[in-house]
Amino acid sequence: MDTRQTLDLGDLRGPVLIFGGPYSNLAATHAMRARADELGIPPERIICTGDVVAYCAEPEETIALVRDWGIPVVLGNCEESLGLASSDCGCGFDEGTTCSLLSVDWYHFANERMSEDDRAWMRTLPKAIRFTLNGKSILVVHGGVEQINRFIFPSTAAVIKQAELDLAGTDILVGGHSGIPSGVRTGNRAWLNAGAIGMPANDGTTDGWYLILSTEKERLRCLWQRLSYSATSTVKKMRAVGMTGNYTDCLATGLWPSMDVLPDADREKRGQALTIEDIFC
Repeated sequence: MDTRQTLDLGDLRGPVLIFGGPYSNLAATHAMRARADELGIPPERIICTGDVVAYCAEPEETIALVRDWGIPVVLGNCEESLGLASSDCGCGFDEGTTCSLLSVDWYHFANERMSEDDRAWMRTLPKAIRFTLNGKSILVVHGGVEQINRFIFPSTAAVIKQAELDLAGTDILVGGHSGIPSGVRTGNRAWLNAGAIGMPANDGTTDGWYLILSTEKERLRCLWQRLSYSATSTVKKMRAVGMTGNYTDCLATGLWPSMDVLPDADREKRGQALTIEDIFC
C-alpha cells in the first residue's frame, strides 16, 4: 500500500465504529449517525469503507450528510469513478452479468446528479486509513489492499485473506465492497469485513451491518451489529424517481437481485439470517 495514499489517524483511544456502503440510502445513513451518537462515538473514531453513492435514490443528500458528519472515508470504487466522471461504476462485475447490467441505470442516475464540489471531495479521499488501537495496527481499505474493487466474501479461501493481511502488513485488515459482513482470525491477526448499511446482506432481513472495535483488558474485540432502519422510506424515494424492481425489491425483501458475484458456498446461505461471532485478538 502506497503510504502517500494512506490517511494515518494515529493511536485511537476508545471504541472505533466502521461501516461501509451507504449506497445513496439517506435513511440508513441517518440511522447510522444516530446509532453512533447513542454509543457516544465521535466522528474522529468512525470510518466509512467507501461507496457512499450507489444503488439508491438520494446520492447528493447522502454525500452531504457524510461530509457534514466529518468522518474519515476510504475511497471506494464508486467515489473513484464518480470523482473522475467515468463512464461506469468500476464495481468489478463481469461484463454482461446481471449485476453489470443493473449498474448502468443507478450509476447514470448518480453521475448526472454529482456537483463538481462533490467530485472534487471524492478525489481527495485516501485509498486506505491506518490507525492503532490497544497496541494493534489496523488498516482499512475498500476491497483489497492493491485492488479497490476486489470481492472477498465469507467463503473466500483463508489463504487469500492471509495474503491480503500480508500485503497490509498490519495486525488487522478491514474491508468492505462485498456487502456481506464476516471475519476470520489467523493467529493473532484478523481479516474483517465491516458490512454495508445501505443494502441488506442477502440474508432475508432489511438490516444493514456495522463493526465496532473495542478494547477489553489486553484484547481487542471485533463486534458486528445489525443496523435497523425504515427501509420503507428508502423504497418510496426510489419508486418516486422511477427506480422500480431489482434493488428496490432487495431493500424490501433482504434478498439480492443477482448472485453473479457470489461463490457457491455464499449463494447457499441466501435468505438465512446472519449471525456473526465476535473475534478477539
